[in-house]
Amino acid sequence: MLRLATAGESHGPALVGVLSGLPAGLVLDRDAIDADLARRQQGQGRSPRQRIEQDRVEVLAGLRHGRTLGTPLAIVVRNRDHENWQWGMSPWRPEGEPEGKGTKPVTLPRPGHADLAGALKYGHEDIRDVLERASARQTAITVAAGAVAKALLAHLGVAVAGAIVDEGSVEDARADRDTVGGVIEVRASGAPPGLGSYASREDRLDARLGAALMGIQAVKGVEIGDGFALAGLRGSEAHDEILPGFTRETNRAGGIEGGVSNGEEIVVRAAMKPLPTLMQPLRSVDLRSGAPGEALVERSDVSAVEALSVVAEAAVAFELARAAREKFGGDALGDFVAAHRAYLERIPWRPR
Repeated sequence: MLRLATAGESHGPALVGVLSGLPAGLVLDRDAIDADLARRQQGQGRSPRQRIEQDRVEVLAGLRHGRTLGTPLAIVVRNRDHENWQWGMSPWRPEGEPEGKGTKPVTLPRPGHADLAGALKYGHEDIRDVLERASARQTAITVAAGAVAKALLAHLGVAVAGAIVDEGSVEDARADRDTVGGVIEVRASGAPPGLGSYASREDRLDARLGAALMGIQAVKGVEIGDGFALAGLRGSEAHDEILPGFTRETNRAGGIEGGVSNGEEIVVRAAMKPLPTLMQPLRSVDLRSGAPGEALVERSDVSAVEALSVVAEAAVAFELARAAREKFGGDALGDFVAAHRAYLERIPWRPR
């Protein structure tokens, strides 16, 4: 089973990920991982923090001379901005007088963020204890893990790519000191039929991809294939007819039927809400005093839709790699690839 456990706060020392279940012998390209991290930081509406971070991946365990060992892969992405938050985000209570950023308690929650619900759930009096982990900064580890997953999928002939479908006017929003959202799409080509399962809801590939995308900050909607548009069609119009050679002329199902990949291109889309940290803050109520006020103002993007396309690409790649590991197994990369090859020889399907 391929698994990813993450830890880290937005302005803490670093983001950490432990990726287990990789086969031994997979060659990783550090430059390729760093390139995906750089893509995550790009976009017309990004904040100045992206110029501060310049993310780079570090590996602490599970890799030797660029090859996986079959043991857990420990990856780190440092937060370079932490030097400005050393007192405010120190893991241990620091000595001396408070200095730098993050020293004052945050008590005015932002509408649309995890601030209020998180503070109530965990009993935090300082909302920074919530927002530092709820921040989209942690998606850097998602992207690094997704780059590893794409390296594994490449051995099966599977390629994953994300792109923007729709985005609000960034420059207009910037001029108004506001934010915009949008819609992204991820396409995965070359995935064989048989990933996922109809046997239980937890194993359905569409449910797993939906959860992977809904787990990304600011995502409020997900669809597979033609998704919501299918609700307005008749059954005779909605489904993809099967032709000789088990091919399809249409792909309204987005490559998944009954929770199982069917050999067509996998297509998923995600809708991102406008970001909740605003330069012109919305009304809020002080967590301590109960007095009306204005929500916290902190450095924010105008739009992160382009970044979402990269993060969603990584999330889809990781979930497909997880499904492929379940299907084909293998402690060594050669075993994994051989099982995939044997499966393709058994079934009447070939990638286009």
